[in-house]
Amino acid sequence: MPLLTRRSFIHTSALATGAALLARSTPSYARTLGANDRLRIAVVGLNGRGKSHIAGWSEQKNVEIAYLIDPDQQVLNKSLAGLKKTAGDKFAAKGLADLRRALEDPTLDAISIAAPNHWHSLMTIWGAQAGKHVYVEKPMSHDVAEGRAAVAAQKRYGIVIQHGTQRRSDEKIAGLHEAIQAGKFGKLKISYGYCCKPRDTIGQKAASAPPPHLDWNLWRGPAVTDYHPNLVHYNWHWFWKTGNGDMNNQGTHQLDVARWALDPKLTSPTRVMALGGRFKWNDQGETPNTMFALAEYPNGQSAFFNVRNVNYQGYLHQVENEYYFEDGGKIVRNQYFAKGSTTGEKLTLAPGKVTPGGNWGSFIAACRAGKPEMANGNVEEAHYGSVLGHLMNNSYRLGTKVPFNAKAGKFGDNQDAYEHFMKLHAIMRDGVGVPEDGTDYVVGPWLTFDPKTERHTGAFAAEANALLADPRSPGFELPKLNGV
Repeated sequence: MPLLTRRSFIHTSALATGAALLARSTPSYARTLGANDRLRIAVVGLNGRGKSHIAGWSEQKNVEIAYLIDPDQQVLNKSLAGLKKTAGDKFAAKGLADLRRALEDPTLDAISIAAPNHWHSLMTIWGAQAGKHVYVEKPMSHDVAEGRAAVAAQKRYGIVIQHGTQRRSDEKIAGLHEAIQAGKFGKLKISYGYCCKPRDTIGQKAASAPPPHLDWNLWRGPAVTDYHPNLVHYNWHWFWKTGNGDMNNQGTHQLDVARWALDPKLTSPTRVMALGGRFKWNDQGETPNTMFALAEYPNGQSAFFNVRNVNYQGYLHQVENEYYFEDGGKIVRNQYFAKGSTTGEKLTLAPGKVTPGGNWGSFIAACRAGKPEMANGNVEEAHYGSVLGHLMNNSYRLGTKVPFNAKAGKFGDNQDAYEHFMKLHAIMRDGVGVPEDGTDYVVGPWLTFDPKTERHTGAFAAEANALLADPRSPGFELPKLNGV
């Protein structure tokens, strides 16, 4: 069967889900489910995180994995065999290379996306257009424009979209943020996230023909890139055309938590900047392995972020969040420190409001209820959390090299930013052993951003706006907002 074109996909989906898909006269085309009805789900992208999706949905009551989808035939075959072994007599999954085939099935209720980042938003939009609920891995978007289109699709079709940020299902974190926003510790000044986990160099791998078991057109999809072995199956994270670096990989979790703690009325920041580098490795990767970034919001609150991946003896693993208050108090590792105090008080707070069931169970509950607002990490939260990382990355991408020393940061009179940058600088200099002589930071410009229009203004606006929407391969275009 020939690959579906975008036009034939919409036409086929319309026939499958009824004339309402073309008429678009109702807010949702998802199949109505009762509490005891079986929910049929398709998992897309089976390597790495996709394995967790298969395991998660397999544990849910009355949920059937109807399709496993991957453009790598070897990965697909292995995943089908693994699921058959664990599911036994209940195994009924079909294997496909192309998600669009599964979306033709009117009895399919939801899709679960664990494909590479450059696919997340387009698959989400296709799912919404076909009336399927969507669980999508972080980050929901590969760029700002994609995320806005996904938000528009959810609004138009009324389906459930839940982001793969599991911390949104943590009632303890929800309770902490409710207490912060209620003013229990005074006004929050800085919400700080860390993604400091050791990784290693990826070396150099020359361009070549894709292997015969990989449908390269389907793997590449929207991304404008040629095949080389370092892309498949994990290191695509470290190339801008397919990934977003650790800032919007592991870091999306901590970025989302950082933004979640701010005033709930806030959407995106009005100013961002970032600096860092890809130190020591001298490899093919493009994204930084070290970064300090900050974002300023219109109410005076800030989000800081630290990526640190270069390993060394005594490496401090930090995949966590900290909170700094205007009166000098802070919350670090679940302890509150009053201004000037070195003795922390362990936090004992009431649990916050989340949909129960963890990230998997809450999504199923929201689908069965047909209530997008029940999602722990809904489409707007997913969008704004992802945008925060995109803007920080974009400042770095527009950066220039300056000598690796304590004067690299352009923080003006922001003493907090300087102090936190110096902590990172000391680790890179003294721990990692990056020499100050002959080494450079990449220092990004301050970028001004309008949260309402989601466009940059002021200095570097043209260059920054060009990074808000990636070039796309023919056949995988992003729908316009008024046509999503």
